[in-house]
Order: sequence, then structure tokens, then C-alpha cells
Amino acid sequence: MKTTSFRMAAVAAAVMALGTLAACGSGDDSEGKDGDKASGTIAFLMPDRASTRYEEQDRPLFEKKVKELCEDCKVLYQNGDGDPNKQQQQANSAIAQGVDVLVLDAVDTKAAATIVANAQAQDIPVITYDRPITTKPADFYVSFDNEGIGKMIAESLVKKLDADQADGGLLMVYGSPTDDAAQLIKKGMKAGVEGSKYDVLAEYDTPDWNPQKAQDWVSGQITKYRDDIAGAVAANDGTGGGTVAALKAAGIDPVPPVTGNDAEVAAIQRIIAGEQYNTISKPISIVASAAAEAAVAFLKGEEPKADTELFDTPSQLFTPEVVTTENVKKVMFDSGIYTADQVCTGAYAAGCKKLGIN
Repeated sequence: MKTTSFRMAAVAAAVMALGTLAACGSGDDSEGKDGDKASGTIAFLMPDRASTRYEEQDRPLFEKKVKELCEDCKVLYQNGDGDPNKQQQQANSAIAQGVDVLVLDAVDTKAAATIVANAQAQDIPVITYDRPITTKPADFYVSFDNEGIGKMIAESLVKKLDADQADGGLLMVYGSPTDDAAQLIKKGMKAGVEGSKYDVLAEYDTPDWNPQKAQDWVSGQITKYRDDIAGAVAANDGTGGGTVAALKAAGIDPVPPVTGNDAEVAAIQRIIAGEQYNTISKPISIVASAAAEAAVAFLKGEEPKADTELFDTPSQLFTPEVVTTENVKKVMFDSGIYTADQVCTGAYAAGCKKLGIN
């Protein structure tokens, strides 16, 4: 660890260079193995705002957990806004200011290998978060099982189509081609439909996970395959929402089953309305807390506890849950993840009432 005077100077400079610093409160678990309390600055670098979760969930939950664990820790938050060059500059500035741990959810997981290398060259441990970096081992990785997510949503859709005795084929709407987590989800999606009776009509890697680009692509496929689309396997709620929007705009009624992932409010509303078939509940509090615990462990000079290894990186991978109308009340509302006031607004109130969500 750096000296106290250096750390104070680093934090002061970081305030001027990067902005948002969240001071942390007291906790009972901040003492290291030698009895010294953890202290330092943790950079928390998120990839974009296209997925609302990073601003609404990941950041506040991570900051809250660090505050619980560490009396003298600070969190330096930055968002790359979907720009790998901007994120590289943010990381370089954080490293130059002397942060003690770097938590990174990469915009471009291949380009971000440079961020990992630069940080480690300065003896700054790197925790990759949500999206793995496959070409340069980090010090720790925290995520849900992305390949498992892809397989779960696809298998769930296939079971739905079988139950409905559906005919036709599938549109496969993958995530960003520059995101290695998206490639794991893609692999799982393919495995989930393999061996089913539903042929893949067309498939697409959605640049930057952009919902509008997914919508535009699906609109083009509707022109080609309109009467043959039994369902669509979309990699997350953004691409799923774009898919649903394209199907509705084309006048396809009812909308065939469409998958998602992330359990965003808009996706839960679409599920309640019968417009999206499933999503994945992966409570961000789980991974945000695990990342905070790993970061504070590094500040104490300890090794975070891993349960597996992925891409030569000690890892913690958590198992998510598929959400449909059958379990949305139990998983999303009874558990306290969302409240009816957040979701059951306007046009969705009737659907909530029908499902017993009050």
C-alpha cells in the first residue's frame, strides 16, 4: 500500500481530475489480517448508460457496500459512456492519481486488456466486473454465469414454444461484438436452442448493445421472415425491448415470445403486459457487494476468496434466475427487488392486479 501522505495527495488530485468521490462510513469488517484498518481509494469504472442498471443499481450498491465495510475508503466513480477511448482515459487518469484498487466493467473487453496491464504495472490490483477480459488475466473477476444466462433464456423460450406447439424459426439477437461477456451469452444462447425443432432464421451481433440497432435489424428480418418467426432470443432487456418494438411496429399481434436479461423495470413491465416472455433476475446487489468485498480485501493486503477460475483469473460466479409471468411476483416483488409503485404504473396496473402484484 502507498503511504498515507501519498494517498491523501492522490485523492485530492483525483477529485480535481475525475470528479465524483463517494466518502465511505464506518463498518466492523475493515481490519486487515495484521489488525490495521483498510483505507484507500477504489476506482469503479462502468461501461455505458445504454443499460440503466449501472447508474441506478451498480454504482449506489457498490458504494453502499464499501461504506459498510471500510471506514477510511473512498470510491471514485466514472462511466465510459460506451466509448472505449474515454474509458481508457478515465483509467489512465485514475492510475496516475494513485488509486489503490481498480474495479472495471469494460466498454471493449479486448481493448481494456491495456487498462489491466497498466494498472498491474503500478501494483494496482484489478477486479474485472460483469464482463471478463480474456486476453489479460486480472487479479479477480466477479459476475453472474454469463454462458449459463444465455442458455437459460434460450431453453426457457424453447420450452414455451414447445408448450404452445409453435411452428417457425428463431431470430437470435446477440449483444455487443466487443464484449466478451456478450460472447459468453451468445455461446449459451446457441447451446440453448441447439437440438430444438426451431431453425435459426437469422442472427445478429448488436453493436454497443444498442436497442435501436437491434430494433432496426429485427425490422429488416420481419420483412424477410414475417410469417415464419416463432420467437426471438435476445441477449438482454435492451435488445429484447428493441425486438418487441420492431414486432409491434410491424403489426404482428400477438407478439411472439421474446427473451431478455437484466430484469430492468421496462422489461418487467413488458412481461406483465405479455409483450416479453422472460428476463433474467441477477440481483445487482449480489455482484456489487462481492466486488466491494474483494476490493476491500485487496486494500487489507488479503486475497479475495474465489470459487472458480475463468480466463486464468480467480473468479466468483453467481447463478441467476429466469423470470416469466409465472414467477415475476415472487422473484421480483415478494423478494423486495422492486415495488408495485415502481412498476405497476399507468397501462401496467391492470396486468399487475391480474398477477396479484399490489
